[in-house]
Amino acid sequence: MATQTTIPASGPQRLMSLDALRGFDMFWILGADSFVYALHETSQNAATEFLATQLDHAEWQGFHFYDLIFPHFVFMMGVSTVFSLTKIIEREGRAAAVKRVLQRGILLFIIGLIYSGGFTNPWPDMRLLGVLNRIALCYTFGGLLFIFVRTRGLAAVAAAILLGYWALLAWVPFPDVRPVPGGDAIITKEAGFTNISQLNWAGTNMIHGSYVQGVTLPNYLDQKYLPGRKYDGTYDPEGILSTLPAVVTGLLGIFAGLLLRNPSVSDEKKVWWLLGSGAAGVALGFLWGLEFPVIKKIWTSSYVLVAGGFSALLLGAFYWIVDVRKWRAWCQPFVWIGMNPLTIYLTSNFLGGLGFEKLARRLAGGPVKSFLDTHVTSGFGDLVIAATAVALFLWFARFLYQRKIFLRL
Repeated sequence: MATQTTIPASGPQRLMSLDALRGFDMFWILGADSFVYALHETSQNAATEFLATQLDHAEWQGFHFYDLIFPHFVFMMGVSTVFSLTKIIEREGRAAAVKRVLQRGILLFIIGLIYSGGFTNPWPDMRLLGVLNRIALCYTFGGLLFIFVRTRGLAAVAAAILLGYWALLAWVPFPDVRPVPGGDAIITKEAGFTNISQLNWAGTNMIHGSYVQGVTLPNYLDQKYLPGRKYDGTYDPEGILSTLPAVVTGLLGIFAGLLLRNPSVSDEKKVWWLLGSGAAGVALGFLWGLEFPVIKKIWTSSYVLVAGGFSALLLGAFYWIVDVRKWRAWCQPFVWIGMNPLTIYLTSNFLGGLGFEKLARRLAGGPVKSFLDTHVTSGFGDLVIAATAVALFLWFARFLYQRKIFLRL
């Protein structure tokens, strides 16, 4: 009979480093990336070009800093799961924890549907799987596994999923849907593929082990079985099969949470464990990537290890600086965001367009932007708009934090 993960009866209080790191992650999503882009346009040099490149997703294979943002949030969600569910299990029992996980997962999934447009457009122009939906699924499955499976069992599940996903993509055959089977076409919106009727469904040429963009087993399953609108035209980067390894990203966060909550391990050893395991994950992931490419859009197993490794490195650094050394003044803006990530994220979307950046354009666009571009330097207007957007979402986060307004699902 399965039993819950073994955890101490008592653990540390809320860790500021978790909130700060979650806020650091959201900081880039909310508009700080636009500030870097504008800075690059204003003053193009090797440094700004590097930063601008890192704040854009890799087109397909490869890994940029921006490819860490999403999995890092899932990782941090796993860390928080340990602290929140442990309290519920201790106070109310395992059944209450299951109820909490299912309620939060379902509600977050529904919010994800609304975030992606809801019923704005008639069926089938509705997206069923998106970023928030994937977070909801990762939280639900990760939370239930945490409640019912011991730590060693969780490790076995994680390893089985990563290896099993690699085996599926490497060996399970599927039809080559390219217009010319075996050709050099990639299946993307940019290449003109906006619906599945453009694909070669009559073909019988079977392939396996393909990592061509849009021509992989996860892409095929989305094309064949995922109803509704797909983000990338014929498939979705948050599709059906790739959700499995994404769950492992949350489990890696759970392992980190178990470590941080373990009172028998000193703070210094926790830091070294996080840094050491993080470095090992990055190295192993890139090494595996030589055979199983690091690809975010299908969440390959190698990508899970690379993203999980970098997430552990960041967590180790933040934990040491914020909770061990107690150097906290610098991270307070990140804490404001990290205490209310969902509220700020949804508010940004419901403002329309680019969220806070759209609002910033109403304050510093038009004649203000033209004046700055003309009398200061070309592109300076966009830099001021981006800086205004950052100031707006930081002010909003601080406003919510000071008034203790926190959205809890």
